[in-house]
Amino acid sequence: MDFGIEGKRALVLASSRGLGQGIAVALAREGANVMLCGRSSEALEANCRAINAEGKGTAEWIRADLLEDDFVETVRTAAQRKFGGVDILVNNTGGPTPGTTEEMTAERLETYFFSMVLRVITLTNALLPDMKAQGWGRILTVASSGVIEPIGNLALSNTLRPALAGWSKTLSTEIARFGITSNLLLPGSILTGRLDELDGAAAKRTGKSMDEVRSGKEAAIPVGRYGKVEEFGATAAFLCSQQASYITGSIVRCDGGAARSV
Repeated sequence: MDFGIEGKRALVLASSRGLGQGIAVALAREGANVMLCGRSSEALEANCRAINAEGKGTAEWIRADLLEDDFVETVRTAAQRKFGGVDILVNNTGGPTPGTTEEMTAERLETYFFSMVLRVITLTNALLPDMKAQGWGRILTVASSGVIEPIGNLALSNTLRPALAGWSKTLSTEIARFGITSNLLLPGSILTGRLDELDGAAAKRTGKSMDEVRSGKEAAIPVGRYGKVEEFGATAAFLCSQQASYITGSIVRCDGGAARSV
């Protein structure tokens, strides 16, 4: 299937590794021109070299930290200078440290609210006028399966990610008439460095080995395994496609059937 996004300009946050990198690669393979964004210049540059070597969509990068005061303006200006604007925005942020509700200090809540919620909303607002003017756009926000089924020992994530669900749904109703979609994509257990971190924390907390932790988690997933970054990236690319123009205000899971809610 031709996703119809060849030549579209995409900005993918937190794309130096993991899910963000996978989404950037998938979009570029569909012919989109992708700007990668993150904190590791070395990783971003390497990712861009790999994407450009494939020879379909092109890749540029900018180093930017979600917690920096000038994040929104820095990223918006770079995208305008290098691509002339943004057609596809993939909001993706790192997850907070594991912990219980009692460990959610005011300082930690404020820090992660800024990086996971506030910056996502303000950047989206900064890019929306151009999307409206051209009558086409895609806003895809990566969250967590904790939005629909809270995950043990991830109290901060379970508290903050649902705010993005309410925001994305509200936004979708406001921008649909401009040809812009807004959807939430929820990863389950996808093989990334972040999953290594979470499984390591679970092993430490329970006294089990990493292999025991993973075997137990995989047994609870209907497909019987962890997901691949390529599978998640392909799902994201479809939701950013021309063919997905009638999908908006939705929460889409890519979790191997792990979530038990309807």
